[in-house]
Amino acid sequence: MKRLLGCLLLALGLPAAALQITDDRGVLVTLAQPPQRIVSLLPSLSETVCELGRCQHIVGVDRYSNFPASLQKLPQLGGGLDPNIELIVALKPDVVLMAASSRAGDRLEALGLKVVALEPKSHKDVQRVTFKLGQLLAVPDTARIWRAIDAGVSAAAQALPASVRGVKVYFEVNPGPYAASESSFIGETLTRLGVQNIVPAGLGPFPKLNPEYIVRANPDLIMIGQRSAEGLMSRPGWQGIRALREQRVCIFPTEEANVLVRPGPRMAEAARLMARCLESKAPKTVSGTRP
Repeated sequence: MKRLLGCLLLALGLPAAALQITDDRGVLVTLAQPPQRIVSLLPSLSETVCELGRCQHIVGVDRYSNFPASLQKLPQLGGGLDPNIELIVALKPDVVLMAASSRAGDRLEALGLKVVALEPKSHKDVQRVTFKLGQLLAVPDTARIWRAIDAGVSAAAQALPASVRGVKVYFEVNPGPYAASESSFIGETLTRLGVQNIVPAGLGPFPKLNPEYIVRANPDLIMIGQRSAEGLMSRPGWQGIRALREQRVCIFPTEEANVLVRPGPRMAEAARLMARCLESKAPKTVSGTRP
């Protein structure tokens, strides 16, 4: 069977050790060998490559890929949605990793570069993308990474007191406001922590909300990054939101906010940050009801 497969690959002009991976666009990408020069244009993918032990093969990143610290020494190639094509080509990468939502993939492929588009948005996606990157980079036992994430999230949930269960939480990802719904990886972590997300899954993972929606939902607690928190109290009608009225707001500094909004290896750390917020700021509940 192996001999037959080898003959078939040779007939197609492919080496017997060729790697093939289907990305999130449904595109089958073939490489002759594991890539030695990688450009990564999505922070979560950059972090996953490093967690897989292949950080040394990354030769350029987007402006937001800043963890681990070694990535900050690499050439910055713009944003994931507006990368500097000329700089990327000049680096001569074997593969470019990017979000499926980026429109730069077609341009890069037209210039002869290999593009793998992967975009995790849920826990299941993170597990799948980690496995696919493991395939691409020829790394065995990628399941260990997800096992560590899953165990870390479970441990964070188990450490929380029962008094925070059922607390209504609003998690703002970006001004707009854009929120993390129940179907996002952030929302799934909140669910595992036992709290109630005010943004339902039906609105999509990261919907842009009418600010009045949040006022009506009246969350008990707000989680938000430092960059987005400025002027929170001055938003029309928000003074009456219980979380603001009772000062139950967790404002995460930029470094922690980065951990929270990246679906990758640091999701267990993100769960611990959320749990710490809940333990310190959530109103106490009795038998699932709030005073």
